[in-house]
Amino acid sequence: MDYPSTEKKYHTAEHLTYSCQYHVIFCPKYRRRVLVPPVDQAVKDLFHEIADTYGFSIPDMEVMPDHVHLIIDCNPRFGVMDCVNRLKGISSRRLREQFPHLKTRLPTLWTRSAFISSVGSVSLAAVQKYIENQKNR
Repeated sequence: MDYPSTEKKYHTAEHLTYSCQYHVIFCPKYRRRVLVPPVDQAVKDLFHEIADTYGFSIPDMEVMPDHVHLIIDCNPRFGVMDCVNRLKGISSRRLREQFPHLKTRLPTLWTRSAFISSVGSVSLAAVQKYIENQKNR
């Protein structure tokens, strides 16, 4: 398996140099186990598409049946909550269109809550390993 780089990367924007990574976890409504094949792969593809469209990145991700783990690397001018809200909002609509069974089981795809923790350069590798080992638990 190729592991993502654990080296701290810095980005530049107008009048700004930054390196802001966050460990993010959120769940489907009622923590339903709906993120199973083929939905799980569609979630991964869609999250990367959303990140590319809105100018942030997801260096690491694992989709579990009842929650997702992400590392989000984003510009602090926009903030991690903007990224999370875009991921949840766009993916909920598009996944429920693509997989109609999600409409019958859930009023919305995602809960309103999320876990967000900043990731320092020292602990980035530990968080990545934790995410990668989720399916081995």
